[in-house]
Amino acid sequence: MSVFEFSVPANFKIPGPAHSNDGYEEMVYGLEGTLTWTVNDTDVHVGPGQALCIPRGAAHRWANNGSVPAKQLTVISPGVMGPEYFREVKQLLSAGGPPNPTAMAETMRRHGMAPVLPPPKS
Repeated sequence: MSVFEFSVPANFKIPGPAHSNDGYEEMVYGLEGTLTWTVNDTDVHVGPGQALCIPRGAAHRWANNGSVPAKQLTVISPGVMGPEYFREVKQLLSAGGPPNPTAMAETMRRHGMAPVLPPPKS
């Protein structure tokens, strides 16, 4: 398994698209503040002492809609995604401007995730 802690500033949304985890199950546990996880179009608020299990294939994303930073612990099983994913994303985000969507999608797929693209506008 992979275990990591992450902090999210107040009023911050995930910079990439919603995604599903095709290669693993994900569990998040709230440590500080509250994140709003949108899982299959349902909002779930995860605050201190609360947990959320995200099954394989569920489309999800997160946002900190609050006025204080949030911190959560994530456990992934099996440990398909590890530190290399975050290094690659950091490199994509530090290139200036929004990340290249194709490069971001390729990085996500290499680490067990599939981007969920919004429906086309009509």
